[in-house]
Amino acid sequence: MGRFAVRAARVFDGEQVLDGPVAVLVQDGRTVGVDLRGSVPADWPVTDMPTATILPGLIDCHVHLCADGGPRALERLAEAGREQLDATVVASLRQHLAAGVTTVRDLGDQDGAVLTWRRDGGGAGLPAVFASGPPITSVGGHCWSMGGQASGEAELRAHVRKRAELGADVVKVMASGGVLTPGTDTTRPQFTEDELRAVVVEARAHGLPTTAHAHALSAVEQALRAGVDGIEHCTCLTATGVEISDDLLASLAEAGTVVCPTLGSDPAVVVPPEIIAMAARAGVTEESLRRVAGLVHGAGVAFVAGSDGGIGPAKPHGLLPLTLAEYVTAGMPAGAALTAATSAAADALGAATKGRIRPGNDADLLVVDGDPVADISALQRPLAVYLAGEPSAIMG
Repeated sequence: MGRFAVRAARVFDGEQVLDGPVAVLVQDGRTVGVDLRGSVPADWPVTDMPTATILPGLIDCHVHLCADGGPRALERLAEAGREQLDATVVASLRQHLAAGVTTVRDLGDQDGAVLTWRRDGGGAGLPAVFASGPPITSVGGHCWSMGGQASGEAELRAHVRKRAELGADVVKVMASGGVLTPGTDTTRPQFTEDELRAVVVEARAHGLPTTAHAHALSAVEQALRAGVDGIEHCTCLTATGVEISDDLLASLAEAGTVVCPTLGSDPAVVVPPEIIAMAARAGVTEESLRRVAGLVHGAGVAFVAGSDGGIGPAKPHGLLPLTLAEYVTAGMPAGAALTAATSAAADALGAATKGRIRPGNDADLLVVDGDPVADISALQRPLAVYLAGEPSAIMG
């Protein structure tokens, strides 16, 4: 791999901005130094980007790599064969890499396809993948066709054990219904509290964290009491709209529960009226999602970034820069949004060598035109992406 340096106007190291010029030194795939004077050893090749910012490669904590981002993407998964699923996973990861995302967490595949692809050697030259396998759901529940239906504590525990055997990094459980599965209810839980607790206890016995899809307020409260490590969406829907109290926010913060609001959509996509109507009936709107995300962050709740990439045309893979822009629109400072997609995300995933630019870490780097702390849209102008010190071929 050799050694080289990238020098830019500033570095966001995953936690703070370092004004420059600053040079990041890379050797054999790892960061070996950050020089705040911009100095580079005489015999090191250096790439100068004098108006740019260097960041850690971004981390998207909520994607669906098996889904191709087309119409009915999740529904069509059951019709796909292994070869097609593998090809979609690779294509999805390439889209993420082109957007500066160098690590993803897959939170719902088809019958363990992502875990199998990874076990069989997939992934060279692509973003690192943390994965849950198929989400555990109730019989006929949200995303039931992915292969994770379970009923009762014994079956739930068995599903957790199966994911541990497949090498999952996290257990995903559908604590409420979801917008894209007809017949499920986004305002009600799918399991009892004892059933959710059984998932958490069994997962911990296998050294695995748990995260719960929860749109319903009652499901968020239930998942919190059951002791899940994370909550996806956290929309806090009731039959009469969104409700989130100061007490609930304080409890989430005190418990250290990691919340991942999946904001953002492709503004170029015209969403079909039937999808808009379906979401509206479920009580899920961009405004409600933004409101909750702003309140969650403002209350000091642990917060990571996730796009829900792949589930449909408005949610393509590689969406994360727009997700972070939505967080800023929701009232979050740009620096906090960047932290949610770098160091905070790495901590939540247990990815010790990701998410920060510091000596010894993987040299996963994103270089963008401008200053994303001053203008978050700079993330949409990538100049270069490095994966373990290798320039991405996608970036040319």
